[in-house]
Amino acid sequence: MRNLMSLLIGFVALILAAIAFFPLLGWANWAIIPLAVIGLGIGATSDKTAGRNLNIVVIVIGLIRLSIGGGII
Repeated sequence: MRNLMSLLIGFVALILAAIAFFPLLGWANWAIIPLAVIGLGIGATSDKTAGRNLNIVVIVIGLIRLSIGGGII
């Protein structure tokens, strides 16, 4: 159940991260990354790893997008 919840959070965060790749929407990653971290925490308590891995991918995508846009100091 926790893995499914983590997967759902991860898919929502992934869709939002894809939208945040449009110009002038990169600031949305500041909200998407904490959402994915919450999903990662839920997925870490599960026996399966799919939800955890999805959230890690979303966090990495968000961090790369922020670094490209100059959002990380």
